[in-house]
Amino acid sequence: IDHQEADWVSIHERICQLLIPIHTSLPFFSSEKERKHGMEQLLNRQKYIIDIAQSTAQKFILEGEPGKAIPAGLQALRFSIRVYGACSVDVVPAYLLLAEACMDAGCLMQATTYLSQAQWLVLKTPACSLAVQLKLHRDLGLLYAAKGDLEQSLYHLANDIYLASCAFGPDAIQAAEGYFHMAKIFLRQNKTDVANSLFAEV
Repeated sequence: IDHQEADWVSIHERICQLLIPIHTSLPFFSSEKERKHGMEQLLNRQKYIIDIAQSTAQKFILEGEPGKAIPAGLQALRFSIRVYGACSVDVVPAYLLLAEACMDAGCLMQATTYLSQAQWLVLKTPACSLAVQLKLHRDLGLLYAAKGDLEQSLYHLANDIYLASCAFGPDAIQAAEGYFHMAKIFLRQNKTDVANSLFAEV
């Protein structure tokens, strides 16, 4: 009951009506054109649910409610796999959202699982966008920081900053978050001068 209630509060209430036509069998189509149109409508509904689920999960993460973000993230993942396939790099944003929510909830083992899956999909997709790659490295950096492996954390955050610079330019605002998290790591290592320099960069 608790899980059902959490799911309802998180996402199900927002998408309940959208799920009805998706879970209903497609009607018999008399022509190829009608069948194609019906399939396009189904695909568009599923993509719309992905958008709603991802934005809802992101909202709960930003509001500091990771427990509510997880059911929304799971719906985003479920429908991303339906639309794009389990081996598609288009599934990575849903894995990253779930990993963030799990990290914020203190579930590091589950976050590790989601990030490992995301990393595998990115590695096998050479054409993966830099924006997705930098987000993956940022989340890996935060995960290793939470686990206390500060060197691995710095490695991934440095990759985050490098990829942000490649994608958006050397002075891009997108790199600021990477600098900020690196500065916090250097503070934990008592390297105050380096940390202050990075905070100034931010």
